[in-house]
Amino acid sequence: MTQDELFKNLIAHTKEYGFIFPSSEIYDGLSAVYDYGQMGSELKNNIKKYWWEAMVRLHENIVGIDSAIFMHPKIWEASGHVGAFNDPLIDNKDSKKRYRADVLLEDYIAKLEEKIEKEVEKGRRKFGESFDEEQFRATNPNVQRNLAKLNSVKEKMVAALKSNDFTALRQLILDCDIVCPVSGTKNWTEIRQFNLMFSTQLGNTSDETGIIYLRPETAQGIFVNFLNVQKTGRMKLPFGIAQIGKAFRNEIVARQFIFRMREFEQMEMQFFVKPGTELEWFAKWKQIRLEWHKALGMGDEKYRYHDHDKLAHYANAATDIEFDFPFGFKELEGIHSRTNFDLGRHQEFSGKKLQYFDPELNESYVPYVIETSIGLDRTVLAVLSGAYKEEQLENGESRVVLKFHPALAPVKVAVLPLIKKDGLPELAQKVMDNLKYDFNCQYDEKDSIGKRYRRQDAIGTPLCVTVDHQSLEDNAVTLRDRDTMQQERVSIDALPEIVDKKVNIKYLLKKLS
Repeated sequence: MTQDELFKNLIAHTKEYGFIFPSSEIYDGLSAVYDYGQMGSELKNNIKKYWWEAMVRLHENIVGIDSAIFMHPKIWEASGHVGAFNDPLIDNKDSKKRYRADVLLEDYIAKLEEKIEKEVEKGRRKFGESFDEEQFRATNPNVQRNLAKLNSVKEKMVAALKSNDFTALRQLILDCDIVCPVSGTKNWTEIRQFNLMFSTQLGNTSDETGIIYLRPETAQGIFVNFLNVQKTGRMKLPFGIAQIGKAFRNEIVARQFIFRMREFEQMEMQFFVKPGTELEWFAKWKQIRLEWHKALGMGDEKYRYHDHDKLAHYANAATDIEFDFPFGFKELEGIHSRTNFDLGRHQEFSGKKLQYFDPELNESYVPYVIETSIGLDRTVLAVLSGAYKEEQLENGESRVVLKFHPALAPVKVAVLPLIKKDGLPELAQKVMDNLKYDFNCQYDEKDSIGKRYRRQDAIGTPLCVTVDHQSLEDNAVTLRDRDTMQQERVSIDALPEIVDKKVNIKYLLKKLS
């Protein structure tokens, strides 16, 4: 099965089992907008909880806020979004499809990387244990040729983007023989900029004075509240402010399911530090955030750092944590050293001082900022991608299972009476009532026990509790593990403690300490 086929199966699975639905589907949907179903909203909330508690509860110098979506329009002038929040877009005249020029080139570079890796894999199979990968990469002519081409394209792309030279950027697309995925032609238009912010009216007037924007990021709500939080919380540098919230971008090239949407959620933390210490903190937060991802147990090889070739106007260092999605390595989280750009600009545009008084130096200054910004929807997609398995079993049957980390699983325990009579449903309901105050549980008595196990596998439930006739005699139940499918007999009285050790998020958080 190809990765593309696997991704299509995953998308179908998320709809069939109540994770993610196309928005407004009965009206033929709305492009790049999705709704989270009963399972998806639970998964999303569990990821939020994991992020929030790892940020705010485990760090005594980080606090959380919840700022408004509507903000004064001058904020977006100060931040640079009004003048510079643009994407370079190019159209194919034959298919009438629109693309981001930089994404077309990044996809081309990714294909060159794939060619290199395939060549290395051929060498590994050919030479076996004597294979020297470093020497092979340095000497193989096919690897060297593709590497030279890759470096040349990347260098030209970065130079064109930095100088906003769209003529050079378009020529590079032509030189690379990049074709439209739909039409297969190179009949490209000129490249032009497109601002990504949604605008709306405040109040009941329609003139320009009433125009405000839906926020394209949550970070600015943190910056404009810097002094409010610092003074009311008596915070001392270094300290952080965290926030989870909705953001909106009028993405023209929205694709790859929930990876790139027009309405999405961000989990951001801005960490304020003394000027001159920012790069040290930047390195620390890179490590902290990667450890947060790896603790989910989806495989360390699924993650990698990607340093930015082109820095944003506010940054002096930037790195992405990329995840290996079914469509390749893509950005999951960004860690940026934003310098003092944001606070400095808001100080300039508002006329209000946004400075920190340092009692040790006996002076005031504008702090520098390290930002960690992660897309919640992308994290949902990463977790779903990492958990989704199509397995062939020893008995010849197959199953689809979502192997979530138990702390993230939407349903923690399924309670299943073996049959719907003989007092088994009544005892199963008592077990359910005993567990449901601590864990999200699901009761199911329809169909055979095997079919019920498969339904729970499909939504990622870590544990299934089966109540049978023997349970009426020995006050014990059969506990089935999702991943191993092994079963053991346990006391009903011991169930809360057993389940807690398996699914409680505190044990996941302790991995980070």
